[in-house]
Amino acid sequence: MDQPHDPAPDGGVVGALEEHLLGEVPHLTQEQVAAAAGVPLGTANQLWHLLGFAHVPDDAVAFTQADVQALRLASDLVGLGILSQERQDGLVRTWGRSFARLADWQVALLADVAGELGADPTEGLLAISDEVMPRVERLQSYVWRRHLLSASARMLAESGSGASATLAVCFVDIVGYTSRSRTLSDRELVSWLESFETAVLELTVDRGGRIIKNIGDELLIVADSPEAMADIALALTTRGADPDDPFPAVRAGVAYGEVVTRLGDVFGPVVNIAARLTSVARPNSVLVDLGTYEALSGRTVEHDDDETRASSYRFRRLRRVSVKGYSRLKVWALQPA
Repeated sequence: MDQPHDPAPDGGVVGALEEHLLGEVPHLTQEQVAAAAGVPLGTANQLWHLLGFAHVPDDAVAFTQADVQALRLASDLVGLGILSQERQDGLVRTWGRSFARLADWQVALLADVAGELGADPTEGLLAISDEVMPRVERLQSYVWRRHLLSASARMLAESGSGASATLAVCFVDIVGYTSRSRTLSDRELVSWLESFETAVLELTVDRGGRIIKNIGDELLIVADSPEAMADIALALTTRGADPDDPFPAVRAGVAYGEVVTRLGDVFGPVVNIAARLTSVARPNSVLVDLGTYEALSGRTVEHDDDETRASSYRFRRLRRVSVKGYSRLKVWALQPA
C-alpha cells in the first residue's frame, strides 16, 4: 500500500502530491480497501504496520485503488505459496524499512534541488516530482532486476538455496569519525560520508565484494573468497594511510566461515567476530581471525609462527584478545607481502 496523508484542508501541496503519487485523490477507508481486495481487515492492518506506517482511524478516507491492488498482489503471493506467514512478515518489513529510507533521501534530494533552483522547496517538490519520479521509478526497477540477476548467479554458483553460506566478512570503520563530524556542517557531513561510501563501493565491487549495509560510520562487506576480502581490506587501509588521499583513515576486521543469510543481511558468529576485530584494530590496520588466516596462508594454527608469509600476504600473530562474547580470540595482523 502507499503511504496515506490526511488531505490538506486548503487543497494545497500535500493534496496535490497525494493525487500525483497515488494516482487519484484518496477516497477509501481501510475497511473498504480490505473488502475490495478480498482480504481480512486484520491481515490488511498487519501488512500496513509491517510496512512501517502508523495506524489509520477506521473512518479515515486515506486510501486509493492503488492500495487495493497492492493488497491483492500480496494476497496472490500468499495464495501461490511464495509467501508463508513467516516469509511474508520478514519480506514486507524489509520492504518498508528499505523504501522508507530511500524515500526520505529522495524527498530531501528533490527539496534541495528545488531550493538550488530558487523555488520554494515545498512547491518545487511537486513540480520536480512530476518530471523526475517516473524516471526514478524505472531506474529502481532496472537496478532491482540487475541485483536479482547477480543474487541468482551467486546462488547457482554455490549450488544451493539454503539459509547459510561460506563467506568472508569484513567491517570497515572510519578512524576519528566522531571528532571529524563535529567540525562539519550537516551538509558537509553528508557529502563526506557519501564520498566515502562511493569510494568504498567502487573499490569493493571491482574486487569481487559487495556491501551489505552501513551502520553509521561503519560498513559491512562480504565476499565469496577470503582472497577477495583480504584485497579489499588492504586496499582500503592503504588508501586511508596515504596523506595525499582524501580518503579517511580506516581499520578493518575480517573473519571467514559459515554465516546465516536472510533478507539480504548476514548473521552469526563469523559476523560478530569480524565486528569485534574491527573494534580493537589500530588505524590503517587489518585484523583477521583463525578461519581467514588458515584459508589465506594454507597453514594450520598448530604450524603457525609469529611471522608467516604466503604468496600475497604477510601475517603477524598478535596476543589473543578478549572481546564481548569471545574470550581469547586468535588474531593476526594482515599485510601485503
